[in-house]
Amino acid sequence: MLSFKVLVACEYSGTVRDAFLRAGHYAASCDLLPSESPLGDHYQCNVLDIIDHGWDLMIAHPPCTHLAVSGARWWKDKQAEQAEALEFVRLLLAAPIPRIALENPVSKISTVIRKPDQIIQPWQFGHGETKTTCLWLKNLPKLKPTNIVDGRDARVHRMSPSPERWKERSRTYAGVAAAMADQWGSA
Repeated sequence: MLSFKVLVACEYSGTVRDAFLRAGHYAASCDLLPSESPLGDHYQCNVLDIIDHGWDLMIAHPPCTHLAVSGARWWKDKQAEQAEALEFVRLLLAAPIPRIALENPVSKISTVIRKPDQIIQPWQFGHGETKTTCLWLKNLPKLKPTNIVDGRDARVHRMSPSPERWKERSRTYAGVAAAMADQWGSA
């Protein structure tokens, strides 16, 4: 089996990083926040500071606050923030890394940069919930569903407002992370 040097950008939870570690790869996460999981290496910095450190694969989760269509009604008031967020996405997609997956909800990325290569749902990977997730891929295959389950609960969409809501909404489901590690860790 190949062993990749994997960077999981903009991830504080460690979910994706830990899935790659369990699959036998060297994986590190990077975020401005500290990691919630003590299992692997975590760089608490701007990912652009370490993006050129010889990674074989990057899974990037750029913040969607200024990009997601769920917040479209505020776009007119945050054009500068949106332009900055889109430039960050462009830099991630252009990183000197041979294999890249960028994950975001339905967002401005689709109309300004390019359409996603794939759209997935948690219920395709063992979680009976909906959370439309777009993937922009470079030299990676589309994810194949691993465990299609019944249930289409929109739990993430219906979360009550709270200071931690954004963190809970941004988490990658464990089944999706495991599919990424299994399928892209051998790509």
